Amino acid sequence: MTEPTFLQHTRAAYDTFAAEYDETFRDELAGIPIERAMLAAYADLVLAGGGGATLDVGCGTGPGTAHLAGLGLDVRGLDLSPGMLALARSRYPHLRFDEGTMTALDVADGSLAGISAQYSVIHIPDEELPAVLAGFRRALAPGGHLLLIFQNLDEHRLRTEAFGHTFTLNYHFRPVDRMAEFVTEAGFDVFAQASRKAQTGELTPRGMLLARAC
Repeated sequence: MTEPTFLQHTRAAYDTFAAEYDETFRDELAGIPIERAMLAAYADLVLAGGGGATLDVGCGTGPGTAHLAGLGLDVRGLDLSPGMLALARSRYPHLRFDEGTMTALDVADGSLAGISAQYSVIHIPDEELPAVLAGFRRALAPGGHLLLIFQNLDEHRLRTEAFGHTFTLNYHFRPVDRMAEFVTEAGFDVFAQASRKAQTGELTPRGMLLARAC
C-alpha cells in the first residue's frame, strides 16, 4: 500500500531539521504552566481510572513523553520521524519510543488507558482526521482518556523553510470548537476544553481538549 504523500512530507521535514527543532523546543514546556496543568489533569484522570499503558502520539524528540512519565504514567512515545526518535532515545534512554504513524496505530483494540497528541494532529488533513480519531477510539479501553493540544486557528499553512533547511510541511490548524466536533463524532465525550493566547515568542494561539472514550 502506497504511503500518503502528506506522511512522506511530514517525515522528511522533521528528519531534516530534527536537531535544530530539539534545540529550540525541548525546554518549552517549562514556560507554559497552562499546558502543564492540562497534562497533569490528563495524567491524574488516567491514574484515577486504574492506570495502564498510554501512548504519546507524535512525540517528536520526547520532552512531552518524559513529562508524562514524570507524572507517573506508563507511557511510550510514537513518531514517524527516525531523526526525531533518535534524539528522543538518546535523551531519554529509560523510556520507550517506537516508529509508526497515528494513521495506522499498531496496538490492540481497547489496550490503552490514555492517548496524548501534543501538536501532532496539526499535520493531519481534515479528510484524514476522522479515521485517525477513530483509530484512537479503537485503541482506547472504554473510559480511556484522550488529550489533544494544538494551534487554535482556522487555517491551512504550507511551510517550506525553517532552521536554514528547505522542505514541504503542511499545517492544518483548527479552532477548539471544531476540534471538539471531530472528537465527539469519533465516539468521545469531550468534557474539558481550553484556549490561550500566544505567549511571548509564539506565533499562534493554542487549544487544549480532554475527552473520554464512550
